Amino acid sequence: MSEGATRPSNRSSFYPESFILVGIPGMEEYHTWLAVPFGLMYVVALLGNASLLFLIATERRLHQPMYLFLAMLAVADLVLSSTTVPKTLGVLLAYSKEISFAACLAQMFFTHVSFIAESTILLAMAFDRYVAICDPLRYATIVTPVVIAKIGLAALVRSFCVMVPTLFLLRRLPYCGRRVMPHSYCEHMGIARMACADIAVNIWYGFTTTLLSPVLDLVLITVSYSLILRAVFRLPSKDARLKTIGTCGSHLCVILLFYTPALFSFFAHRDEALTITVKFAEWVEVAQMPAASQ
Repeated sequence: MSEGATRPSNRSSFYPESFILVGIPGMEEYHTWLAVPFGLMYVVALLGNASLLFLIATERRLHQPMYLFLAMLAVADLVLSSTTVPKTLGVLLAYSKEISFAACLAQMFFTHVSFIAESTILLAMAFDRYVAICDPLRYATIVTPVVIAKIGLAALVRSFCVMVPTLFLLRRLPYCGRRVMPHSYCEHMGIARMACADIAVNIWYGFTTTLLSPVLDLVLITVSYSLILRAVFRLPSKDARLKTIGTCGSHLCVILLFYTPALFSFFAHRDEALTITVKFAEWVEVAQMPAASQ
């Protein structure tokens, strides 16, 4: 009887039944107003990406590598926005602030999976532009439908391989009944900071995977476009140079819009998490001092 009675408390101390998402800390009075632009952007994202997918699927002349990559990017963006925005709107409008532990992990998983997939696809698009501009005669033999399909599969496999370990890293942590999360959706470090244990492993795993996925992708994209610009400025005609730069301009805008807020958010979370880890280590050291003195 006593064993059965202790099981629920042990389970609740490790895995809380649910978290309470509070939205954007310090801006609670503006949550209703913030929900309006979030909702509008979500509708625009849904309509824009769905229209793009429909257009690419129905127009055979758009069955070209660049448009197929855009279709992959649209799918990943639909998953990313649909995973986060509906719950964020529910939190901002005070309609649904509670989320179960399992649902929180699922939201975190698919949010990061779609983000890493988008980053991989952006890298593939940079490679596509590099081959098209720097080696146009071999473009049709290098960037084939089979290669595009393999790139899409690789993006998915890479995303899953990076994110599956985080599920185990989060489930191993005790949460000691902590439920209030100062976020509008669930993400890796946001969940880890709810734990009442050392989260150094989570911090360094997240830092390492970020360096080896989005940051590495961004470095390779920069190298690719550096080579593209070098090739462009070697073109004899000014009109040809402007036309070539114009074909890459929209891609560069998407890259900036994608990476700038993502990397800012990532390093902001790591800074907070490192502070928490240092404080936890100091607390453990202080707690052990009386035992050592005895």
